[in-house]
Amino acid sequence: MRCPFCGNIDTQVKDSRPAEDHVSIRRRRFCLACGGRFTTYERVQLRDLVVIKSSGKREDFDRSKLERSIRIAMQKRPVEQERLDQMISGIVRRLESMGDTDIPSKVIGEIVMESLARIDAVGYVRFASVYKNFHSADDFDKFVAELRPATLREE
Repeated sequence: MRCPFCGNIDTQVKDSRPAEDHVSIRRRRFCLACGGRFTTYERVQLRDLVVIKSSGKREDFDRSKLERSIRIAMQKRPVEQERLDQMISGIVRRLESMGDTDIPSKVIGEIVMESLARIDAVGYVRFASVYKNFHSADDFDKFVAELRPATLREE
């Protein structure tokens, strides 16, 4: 592992343990050249996934991009970070176990929305507003109206 401080490729692992999400390993490292200490995380990756965008463009799946979009949608919501980490890991595992390495972005978006709907309605609506490309307040009204139980819509 290359040292982020001096670029030296000779570093030592001082401590390894499971990370909080229990699906990755946290390693404390020490650089023999500059004495810098840093942490790395290792995750199991079952297969290399490729995202097929709606434009037809193909790009490598990026877990951090998925994580970033979910965290933005869940910003300032009363949901523990550990729960979000578990949800993100679950989404990635689900994608990896689908059997195909080429996954349409639409499928990823639907899985994320399904997962967010179970955790937090506000985060779900925030993510949906970007995913479904809302243009006006009417788009929000229609979407939220569909979320309300039928008895509340009739009143």
